[in-house]
Amino acid sequence: MRQSFFSPRKLVGKFVPVKGPAQPVAGKGHASSAVRTPVKTGETLGRIGTLEVRMARNLKEVRKAQRLRYQVFYEEMSAIADAATLSSRRDSDAFDAYCDHLLVVDHASLKRNKLGRLKPEIVGTYRVLRQDVANRNGGFYTSGEYDIQSLIDANPGKKFMELGRSCVLKPYRNKKTVELLWHGIWAYVLRHNIDVMLGCASIEGTNPDMIADQLAFLHHNARAPEEWRVRAVEDRYVEMNRKPAAEIDSKAALRALPPLVKGYLRLGAFIGDGAVVDSQFGTTDVLIIMPVSELNSRYVNYYGADASRYSS
Repeated sequence: MRQSFFSPRKLVGKFVPVKGPAQPVAGKGHASSAVRTPVKTGETLGRIGTLEVRMARNLKEVRKAQRLRYQVFYEEMSAIADAATLSSRRDSDAFDAYCDHLLVVDHASLKRNKLGRLKPEIVGTYRVLRQDVANRNGGFYTSGEYDIQSLIDANPGKKFMELGRSCVLKPYRNKKTVELLWHGIWAYVLRHNIDVMLGCASIEGTNPDMIADQLAFLHHNARAPEEWRVRAVEDRYVEMNRKPAAEIDSKAALRALPPLVKGYLRLGAFIGDGAVVDSQFGTTDVLIIMPVSELNSRYVNYYGADASRYSS
């Protein structure tokens, strides 16, 4: 991210299709007026070299993604595991059963399964949950931290999708892997006609005063406009406006933000009202809101209006 970037709104531009036969994003309603075939289980959504991004094929692959999440969240970071999580060595919850699981696999890194067969290693994952699926299964995970239902109710003609549980194996935390994950998400958004993406992003630490500059920077520079603003649930609300804008070293605060949060800002994301402390994961969460019509045209066009940049 350029150090001169202080206001995410300055980077937000309406979607401008790339040259060629690509489908435009509709000004209102769904992400595209074209009729698209939904993403299928196991479908490949893109490739870069030996890396492939696709949907999980079966429960075994979901469990491998859960083990990757455990390795990153519990072994590398500071999440606190309960007895069941320690025993299974998998990060899992009830939402995994009906979410779609986006995977990055490395065909150059083969691991033997329990049957002795060599399988490409899963090195990155994202969990996605569409509104229609959430409605049939008790709602979104994010609703435990933010009053997102008020935003959904205010936009009855739009399709929402939740992003969550994002992680990448340490040796693969590079531009190539992240770009491939986002290529997969963009393909998924287009194919399912998603209008709004949302989800929680985490800043390490559970003491808001220790990350006051980061929270205040987001409050002053990236807070959602009124029509997209969502407030943290009352009993978990943490004030983000912890410092006047004039007292913040904006460059330092921006550098300190997690790469995922900075990536969302580059895409043109908004931040919700208030943070939430997640003691189990040792983090402070902020709400990410990304209306497809407001995404930064530079990045959308980079992946292609039809998600063709890394298509196989």
